[in-house]
Amino acid sequence: MNWEIDLNCDMGEGIGNDALIIPYVSSISIACGGHAGNKDSIRQAIRLAKQAAVCIGAHPSYPDRENFGRNKIVIDYASLKESLINQLTLIQKIAFEENYPLVHLKPHGALYNQAAVDIELADLIVSISKSMDPQWSVWGLPNSALAKSCTAQSVCFIPEGFADRSYQADGSLTPRTDSQALLETEEACVKQVLQLVTQKKVTTLNGEEIDCNVATICLHGDGAHALSFAKALRGEFKKRQISCQPPYGKTSS
Repeated sequence: MNWEIDLNCDMGEGIGNDALIIPYVSSISIACGGHAGNKDSIRQAIRLAKQAAVCIGAHPSYPDRENFGRNKIVIDYASLKESLINQLTLIQKIAFEENYPLVHLKPHGALYNQAAVDIELADLIVSISKSMDPQWSVWGLPNSALAKSCTAQSVCFIPEGFADRSYQADGSLTPRTDSQALLETEEACVKQVLQLVTQKKVTTLNGEEIDCNVATICLHGDGAHALSFAKALRGEFKKRQISCQPPYGKTSS
């Protein structure tokens, strides 16, 4: 059987390994000022992607650089909308200047997790994405509020899995406050990704196998093992003849 998957990484977050990881991925999501990133880092990430022929998307977040966008914050929707539009306008402008178009939007951190369960927030994010560029796809967890909102607003939704995070029985990611939230070995990472790609399932922390049909898999660029995981995954893909390419046209089924 021929399998294919997109391998994506969050970049432009000031970690310093973007140039090392980018040869191993097929898409990146670029921080655009909410949790990390500025004009210079955005431009550098876009140029790296363009040179490597890797597709790019925006990676907006709650405006919370102090906590790297990983904490849910108290913010009214008008202020959040203004922040998200400012983040997206910044990266869209630089992408236009670099003549390398954005093709997706992927919320970051707490915004991503909250949009998976909060339909009002999901509707806000999807409506903003559609207003910025109706051709953008929106990325998130399968069967999430974000997925439902995309369907309702006729926006392409790309279901995403994770290479370096463990899962709960309801399909959500294990909170980072849990000591078992992160996968720490190449073996565990490769095993989970192969299960996602070839079986469309994932094994949760309690040992249960659940359905998880995804078109892209995220490897966190700020993870301690990001580069070694990226190399191991691409090596395994080559060995098993798994095609690694962007997920355009793919939707959850």
